[in-house]
Amino acid sequence: MATKVLVVDDDADIRRGLNVRLRANGYEVLFAADAISAVTVAVKEHPDLVILDIGLPAGDGYVVMERFQKHPALGCIPVIVLSARDVVENRQRALDAGAYAFFQKPADNNQLLRSIRAALDPAQVRR
Repeated sequence: MATKVLVVDDDADIRRGLNVRLRANGYEVLFAADAISAVTVAVKEHPDLVILDIGLPAGDGYVVMERFQKHPALGCIPVIVLSARDVVENRQRALDAGAYAFFQKPADNNQLLRSIRAALDPAQVRR
């Protein structure tokens, strides 16, 4: 059974690009385009990892991470933030909110894939 990755981004081009890269590396890819559907899809599909944009309709990525933390079935899912927002202002805030890693768009694909593999490694310590 393939590892499920939920990509939450309102930009269709970003979703398409991540879909190609992730599927090429053996991941099953799920999608959500806003904060509300991110939580709905996560509850229904139980992804193994979430790649999350901060700038989303219907609540930002911080709201999504807060909702994940409060939900018993979602709180342990690693979240990698992939955002166009300013690194200085948002990296530490995202990590403090529970993100495993923060990448600024456009992210280096190899670094992103390494971070995904590390976040999914059961030997890694999770928050």
